[in-house]
Amino acid sequence: MPAEQRHRGETEPPATTVELNHTVVYARDRRLSAEFIAAILGLEVGAPFGPFLPVDLGNGVTLDYHEKRDEPIQSQHYAFLVPEERFDAVIARLEAVGVTYYADPGHTEPGAVNRLFGGRGAYFDDPDGHNMEIITRPYVRP
Repeated sequence: MPAEQRHRGETEPPATTVELNHTVVYARDRRLSAEFIAAILGLEVGAPFGPFLPVDLGNGVTLDYHEKRDEPIQSQHYAFLVPEERFDAVIARLEAVGVTYYADPGHTEPGAVNRLFGGRGAYFDDPDGHNMEIITRPYVRP
């Protein structure tokens, strides 16, 4: 969905359930960070939308990168559910750009993936220190 249509408006019916539509990701350099995650996940960076640079995740949710240069960036956690058949390509792209991935969120098991909930997962840092996670199966919750 184009950035200018990502907020429900006249061209879309009103929401019938609560869904995450977008979230702001603070970055020292919005272009660098948006291009990093888009390249790693095999996505594209959208056109600027006001002060934001969006990355459309393909499920109606965008990451809106916003520059924050005057203050430290508080590390956040973002988890991406990727198809099993794309997981190895994501790992290969991390390796190609020299980014270490880990099996655990504390980053103590470098170069390894986990096998939680019958799938695979890994964690890595983006250029601003956000703890990114890729998983092939959603977490099983009680």
